[in-house]
Amino acid sequence: MRFRQKKELDQAVDISPLIDMVFILLIFFMVSTTFVKDMKLDLERPGASSASRASSKVIKVYLDNQAQAYIDNQPIKVWALQSKLRDMLRTSTEKSVLVVTDDTIAVEKLIEVVDQCRLSGAKDVAVATKKEVG
Repeated sequence: MRFRQKKELDQAVDISPLIDMVFILLIFFMVSTTFVKDMKLDLERPGASSASRASSKVIKVYLDNQAQAYIDNQPIKVWALQSKLRDMLRTSTEKSVLVVTDDTIAVEKLIEVVDQCRLSGAKDVAVATKKEVG
């Protein structure tokens, strides 16, 4: 008696749909991810012999050399600064604001920004400087 040999069927898993899905997920995450950008303001800070290190928990307000104010990398008008800072100070444990400015800014503009910071409810308002040696 002759027996037929059974043909073995190749049962392989087709992974090409899996590879396609991985690439689609990769593209999705690359597109939906927001990248952190540092402030790209070139500020030449004024100097002071009594400069000291500020806490990292303070809210920083930047003033560039065109007197444009920034908070959290977003430009903001000086007249809107007080309400934005008031909202940020509500959730802040340390009620301090640090104004980082260029040394070419007019004193009137700097005083206007500092006034808005104080009117927003900040306990301490400081202006960032670089330490002068000598």
